[in-house]
Amino acid sequence: MTVCHALIQRLPHERLLYLGDTARVPYGTKSPATVTQYALEAARFLQAQGIKLLVVACNTASAVALPILREQLRLPVIGVLEPGARAAIAAGGDRIGVVGTEGTVNSGSYERALQVLRPETVVFSRACPLFVPLAEEGWADHAVTRTIVGEYLASLLDEEIDTLVLGCTHYPLLKSAIRSVVGPDMTLIDSADATAEEVEELLRSEDLLSDREQGGQEFFVTDVPTRFQTIGRGFLGENLQLVTQVQIG
Repeated sequence: MTVCHALIQRLPHERLLYLGDTARVPYGTKSPATVTQYALEAARFLQAQGIKLLVVACNTASAVALPILREQLRLPVIGVLEPGARAAIAAGGDRIGVVGTEGTVNSGSYERALQVLRPETVVFSRACPLFVPLAEEGWADHAVTRTIVGEYLASLLDEEIDTLVLGCTHYPLLKSAIRSVVGPDMTLIDSADATAEEVEELLRSEDLLSDREQGGQEFFVTDVPTRFQTIGRGFLGENLQLVTQVQIG
C-alpha cells in the first residue's frame, strides 16, 4: 500500500488496479516456490483485467519471483527491490544495512543487486518479522515499537552502517520509530518512492502515460475486505471505496 500511495501521488491520471492476496499473506515466511506460485496467480489475475504494466509491490515476491513473472507475462514488470537498490547507491552509502522479511533477507537479493551496481559496497541484512504486524496495528509511534526497532537494528548499528534500506513496503509506516533509533544522520531508503519514479519513467519511455484527467483506483482482495479497508485507510489516509473480494488460486 505504500507503493500504491506513492503511485497515486506521482501518477494521478493513471488507473490503478490493486490486488492484495489477503487470504495468504504474509509471503515473507513462505518458501520461494510457494511465493512464486502465488505471485504468478496474482499477476495472471491482473493481466486478465487488461493492465498495461505490472508493479510487484512486495519485496519478497520481487526477490524470488520477478524473473519468472517477466518471462511469462507479455507486459512490462517492475519490482520494488531494484529501484530501492539503485536509490541506495545513488545516495552514496558505503556501508548499507537492509531490513526486510525473512524471505527477502534469506534470498540475498538486495546484496546481489547492490553489489552489481557497486561491487565494493558492504551490505549487512537483518530480518525484522515483527515490523509488519506493528505497522498494520497502527503502532508507528508506540513505545513498544521503538523498543523492538532498537532490538532489531542494534546489530546493524554496531556495523556502523551509513544507509538503511527499508526492504519491505510496510516498513515506511514505522519510519518515525526507526529514525528515533538510528538518529538524524542515517540515510533511509524507501523503495516505494523510487519504484513510483521508475514506473513513471518507463511509462513515458514506452509512450504509455495516460491522458485522462483523473485515473482512480480499484482494489481487489482474496479474503473478506473489512480488515483490508481498515488497514488501507492508515496507508492511504482515506477510505477505500471500491474493494472487491476475488478468488485467484
